[in-house]
Amino acid sequence: MNIKKSLIPNELSYGLPSWVQNTDCCHWDGVRCDSKTNRVTDLGIAGSEFSGQISSSVGDLPYLKNLGFRDFKNITGSIPRSITKLKHLKFLELSYLGLSGPIPNFLNQLTTLNYLYLTNNQFSGSIPPNLSDLKNIRTIQLNGNKLTGSIPESFGKFTGSVPSIFLSGNKLTGPIPKSLGALDFGMIDLSSNRLVGDASMLFNPNHGLTGIINLSRNQFAFNFTNVKFPRNLNTLDISYNKIFGGIPQEIEGLESLEMLKLGYNRLCGNIPNGGRMQRFTSTSFMRSKCLCGSPLNISCM
Repeated sequence: MNIKKSLIPNELSYGLPSWVQNTDCCHWDGVRCDSKTNRVTDLGIAGSEFSGQISSSVGDLPYLKNLGFRDFKNITGSIPRSITKLKHLKFLELSYLGLSGPIPNFLNQLTTLNYLYLTNNQFSGSIPPNLSDLKNIRTIQLNGNKLTGSIPESFGKFTGSVPSIFLSGNKLTGPIPKSLGALDFGMIDLSSNRLVGDASMLFNPNHGLTGIINLSRNQFAFNFTNVKFPRNLNTLDISYNKIFGGIPQEIEGLESLEMLKLGYNRLCGNIPNGGRMQRFTSTSFMRSKCLCGSPLNISCM
């Protein structure tokens, strides 16, 4: 009930009508309980017109495994420190809210966490380096905020499993840590930042999990000619950078490749057209410095 009091409905909202004092909270909307113990294990609220803040009382649900607040643009403030009391938490989503200030350093105390989604808020400041302490983390999504500074060196040294990393739509600057090249991540999205330098270390043929690499809309500049692709690559977007050289012939052999965007760079030379490359249209290559051949209407001399 303290959580309900912290969420103020507007005149168009029904609030949380099933959340009634002295009734079984296991039957309330957005609440789930363990069938054997009747302890609250899931709390998820989404898509209603509320204002207010996230109550510190969320920390008083000690058996909580999944916690989510989503699509409340008028939920402001910060992440309450009391969340560190949730020693069983595996899933945390605080997305499409109005949360602001720095991402707190205490999130590394959520040692059981698998999924961290802090998408589309107003978080600012740098990325906490100690997020790499999360030994069980599988996905980190910090995209769509106002984060600044560089990608922490520690992100190349996760102490446990290697998470998929989503940092797009921030204001991150500088080069990416070379140590990222050693990670066998499933997905990495660094798009729409202000990152510079060499990102070729992300292309590693020994990575068996890597399915998505999105580096678009940055200021990366490196030679693309000799990169070696992860064998299971599904999506590759390096558009809107300063990447130069040619397109490696071996891209033809990527049987899983479904989406390709290489345009708006400084690439030159023949476009490989064997294998699955024939499925891509001119939009995958347009506005490069001097690429030629099909599907572009530019002949190679």
